[in-house]
Amino acid sequence: MKWIGRRQSDNVDDRRGMSGGKAVIGGGIIGIIVLLLNVFGGENGQMIGNILQQTQGQQTTPTEATALTPEEIKEGEFVKTLLADNEDVWTKIFAENNLTFEAPKLVLFSGQVQTACGGASSASGPFYCPGDKIIYMDMTFFEELRTKFGAQGGDFAVAYVLAHEFGHHIQTLLGTSSKMRQAQEGKSEAEANKLSVALELQADFYAGLWTHYNEKQNHMLESGDIEEALSAANAVGDDAIQKKMQGQVVPDSFTHGTSEQRMYWFNRGFETGDIKKGDTFAELF
Repeated sequence: MKWIGRRQSDNVDDRRGMSGGKAVIGGGIIGIIVLLLNVFGGENGQMIGNILQQTQGQQTTPTEATALTPEEIKEGEFVKTLLADNEDVWTKIFAENNLTFEAPKLVLFSGQVQTACGGASSASGPFYCPGDKIIYMDMTFFEELRTKFGAQGGDFAVAYVLAHEFGHHIQTLLGTSSKMRQAQEGKSEAEANKLSVALELQADFYAGLWTHYNEKQNHMLESGDIEEALSAANAVGDDAIQKKMQGQVVPDSFTHGTSEQRMYWFNRGFETGDIKKGDTFAELF
C-alpha cells in the first residue's frame, strides 16, 4: 500500500512504551477465549471489560517506560495516515448526504488499556468503544492474525481492520448501533447473534467502501493489497475460528459472520462504492 507523504491524523494517542501495568491472566486460556469472542471487537468493549474483571488469577506486574523502536515509530506513522484517510473519505461521504461528521480518536496501546467500555488487553483484538468513540489497537494482534489464524498479513490487512473499526464509528454516528441493540432486547440468543452479524458485516462493507473511495482519491493500492484484506477477512470468519479452535462450527453462536460473508461484504463495498448497497440488515432478515 502506498501511504508515505500523505496527511497524518492528529487524533491518535500513542500509549505504547508508557509505564504502567500489564495484565497477566492465569494460564493464558482466558486471553485465548477473549480473542475468540472478540476478534475485530466491534462494539463488544463492555464484554471485554466484564470478562477481564471477573477473571480469577489475574494480576498486574509493573513495566518500565520504554522508547519506541524505529519500526514501532513507522507503524505509528502508518496508522496516523490510515486514520487520516478514513477521516477524509467519510467527511466527504457525510457531506454528500447532508450529514455532520465527527471523527473518532484512536489509541495505540500495548499490554492493557482502560476504556469507557471497561478494561481490555492485547488478547481482545482491535475494537471500537462507542462509550468514548475511540478505536483501540494493539499492533501485536496482526502478527497473531498471521501466525495463529493463517492470514496473509501485510500492511493492507492493517488498513482493512482499522477501516472495519472505523465503520463501527460510522454506525454509531448514524444510529445503527443503538437501533441494533434495541432490536436485540427480548430476542433469543440466536436471533440476537444474527443482528450482531449484520452489524459486523456492515462494518466490513464500510471498510470496502472506504477502500473504493481512498483508491480514487490517493491511488494507494498496490498489487496484492485487496488479497491481503480478503485473507484477513477470511481468517476471522466465525466458522474459520471455531473450526480451528474447537474443531466444530456452531452457526447459531456466530456474532461476526462467516469467512465467505465477510469477504463478500468487503468486496461489495469496494466494487460498488455505493453506501446504499450496504444494508446488511435488510438482506439478512
